[in-house]
Amino acid sequence: MTKIDKPPRPRPGSVVELEAGPLAHGGAAVCRLDGFVVFAQGAVPGDRVLARLGKVKRSHAEARVTEVLEAGPDRIDAVADHPGAPWQILRYEAQLATKQEAVEQAIKRLGKFEDVPVDAIVPAAQQWRYRNKLEFSFGESDTGELTCGFHAPGRWDVVEPLTTCMLGSEKVDVAREAALAWCREKGLGAYDRRTSEGYLRNLVVREGTRTGELQIRLVTSTGELDDAEGFAEAVGCEGVFHTRIDTVGETTMGGETDLISGKPHLRDEISGLTVSISPEAFFQTNTEMAERLYGIAAEEAALRGHERVFDLCSGIGTIGLALSPRAGEVWGLEIVEPAVADAIINAERNGIRNAQFFAGDVRKDMAELVEKAGKPDVIVVDPPRAGLSAKIVRRIAEAKAKRIVYVSCNPTTFAPNAAEFAELGYELKRVRPVDLFPQTPHVECVAVLDRVS
Repeated sequence: MTKIDKPPRPRPGSVVELEAGPLAHGGAAVCRLDGFVVFAQGAVPGDRVLARLGKVKRSHAEARVTEVLEAGPDRIDAVADHPGAPWQILRYEAQLATKQEAVEQAIKRLGKFEDVPVDAIVPAAQQWRYRNKLEFSFGESDTGELTCGFHAPGRWDVVEPLTTCMLGSEKVDVAREAALAWCREKGLGAYDRRTSEGYLRNLVVREGTRTGELQIRLVTSTGELDDAEGFAEAVGCEGVFHTRIDTVGETTMGGETDLISGKPHLRDEISGLTVSISPEAFFQTNTEMAERLYGIAAEEAALRGHERVFDLCSGIGTIGLALSPRAGEVWGLEIVEPAVADAIINAERNGIRNAQFFAGDVRKDMAELVEKAGKPDVIVVDPPRAGLSAKIVRRIAEAKAKRIVYVSCNPTTFAPNAAEFAELGYELKRVRPVDLFPQTPHVECVAVLDRVS
């Protein structure tokens, strides 16, 4: 038997010439170096590039483009001067085609579904300045000056400054610059992610797309913020918060949050609803396309006015409340308690009396919800990017709803979940991709699973 020699593994740190193939999940181009697979970030199909190798594993290596030698047919000039839009070098039509292919391949390869129809992707209404929430990081320039921007590609310890963030509105830019200027004036230093020392960590800016309200949250290490009122006056937002975190890793969640000035909730409008949003509550970051996403979810739920709907991972209640006029009753379950409080306020604010929201974990509390409310006719679930655990899938299936509408932000976790539902008596009927995040590899989709009688 002839032994087949494996291609030699390249050395980390070396610069190599690559021909870029198709884009993989996550946005890197699939390349080959003497038969060895290399995933190159910053390359688009058809490019000929120089790339520096990072991690080198048995089966593949990771690399980042250092120079484009010859541009592929879909490469275009970058618009933004920051790393928050990794696909801005790819024509938008090619972005959509790649996302469509990613959803279809996830359904086939990871879910093992052969004949499930995947609709044409719904394009975004705006390709730039579509985000209603931005999370910036504080860092220092080479000269030691305080900066506020995004992490450099592939670097958890380096923050690249920016002049204009093309993902949020001009108002977000103004608020970020005002916050940075105030922090510089006060002589505050950035948190060092290598030594775990320093004070300023993140700046979270949220905007009510339809109301124009701004909510800003300064995230720091533990310790009081001197002249907090002065910070609030400098940024001039409707709600100003200070969050103190003592963890080593970078996160904007958890810790202790205090309202410095203004209103405790941001007000916005979506799907005919006026909603209140707490600083740490989840709300889709593209308001215009979230409205389209919820409209598709409503179409797929196919409610006729009498159904009992469970809204799982309900957040501030936007999907359940949007469905409520077409449902008999809506029951929401959400693990983040401030978001549940928002959902209850939002139901009251909009005069909705057939929706109730509860704090709880779907994995632990699903059976209790069924016992309290009765068996659901339709379940809508909008989980985090990691998808649903096998136990949560079982708990949802045990409720025996006739239809499940699954809103996913990650086709590679949705597809295995759909396969698990199939094993428990559900048929995947259709998947509809929606582009909420232009200039990035991320894609949302709405899927329908019907119970097989």
